[in-house]
Amino acid sequence: MVRILTFSTLFPSSVRPGHGIFVETRLRELMASGNLESRVVAPVPWFFSKDARYGDYAKFARTPLREFRNGLDVQHPRYLLPPGVGMNVAPIMLAVGARGSIRKLLDEGFDFDVIDAHYYYPDGVAAGLLARHFGKPFTVTARGSDINLIGGYSIPRRWMQWTAKRAMASIGVSRALTEVMAQQVGMSSEKLLVMPNGVDLDRFHIRPQESARVALGWPAVPTLLSVGNLVENKGHHIAIEAISRLPAFRLVVAGEGPEREKLETSARQGGVSSRVEFVGRLDQDQLAMCYSAADILVLPSSREGWPNVLLESMACGTPVVATAVGGVAEIITSPSAGRMIAHRDATDLCAAIADLWNHLPGREAVRSCAESCSWQRTSDAQLKLFTRIATDQKELTDA
Repeated sequence: MVRILTFSTLFPSSVRPGHGIFVETRLRELMASGNLESRVVAPVPWFFSKDARYGDYAKFARTPLREFRNGLDVQHPRYLLPPGVGMNVAPIMLAVGARGSIRKLLDEGFDFDVIDAHYYYPDGVAAGLLARHFGKPFTVTARGSDINLIGGYSIPRRWMQWTAKRAMASIGVSRALTEVMAQQVGMSSEKLLVMPNGVDLDRFHIRPQESARVALGWPAVPTLLSVGNLVENKGHHIAIEAISRLPAFRLVVAGEGPEREKLETSARQGGVSSRVEFVGRLDQDQLAMCYSAADILVLPSSREGWPNVLLESMACGTPVVATAVGGVAEIITSPSAGRMIAHRDATDLCAAIADLWNHLPGREAVRSCAESCSWQRTSDAQLKLFTRIATDQKELTDA
């Protein structure tokens, strides 16, 4: 049986259950094969106080050092991020902070075969440092903003190049992302693999729209849904502007983040606050109900790796409209799935919504577009990769 050490700061905890849920889901789906064993090291930044007045920072302090989540053994060691120079030294601080937890796992008898890191910077770079320290092979999965945004900075980019040369494989969640990894970051295409996220077709399934709306207390009117952290690049502000031009529609915004007050002000100033509802951060089951209750999901992002929300919505039978960035074109491959917009503005968004509304596909047709994206394909590819690495390493050790 292959043993992997999953390493990422993007991993849920009892304090932040929705943080990095896609990494946990990917791992749980992989472990369902029964051919793999894993432990998780998911560091969090050190913070001095658990007092709720410090908001999200206090959640770092309240995160348990070790916990068991959904059958997974997860450690949350602390690491320091010095103000002002945090980005450039983050990989080193992350590796130093995690080293003790990894040593503890080895002492407990978990002699893992591979370090499986998620998010290229700083997590993947830290994994490269830790792999060198413990004499283990490693892989890194890029997620999107780690490459599209952080990869634009010179020092992180050089760190990523150093890591990519030493990794057994660098994985992108979309073809578009691996192209950026090769062309703009300078990673060798020979080690690049595409392993997209899948969708949980059991959790995200078609429910009767009317009963979903009753359960949520939504009125029976055309409804758009916008899901994601309340930050500029997700484009919630564009969706709010679009609502001002679509008087027959209402908008539900699911997520939390620093832009919430600004978005609420925009809705109020635009005269649409009565048609825009902010529901905060929702868990996966609540989101599934919202997808079923909505008519169209909108995602006017400025950048994406592989936006899971599109597949989740489609699996619930709800078509989507999204900016043609990152892996979006690899998800919206049919008119039944939805529409893509070339320009990230309210004009294009309104036009796409109107066109989709006038040619609204049946919910079964929308779901069929997501059914080919189950987790099985990616889990099989991961298991094959990790098995090969573990076998090669054993042969090298025995030689």
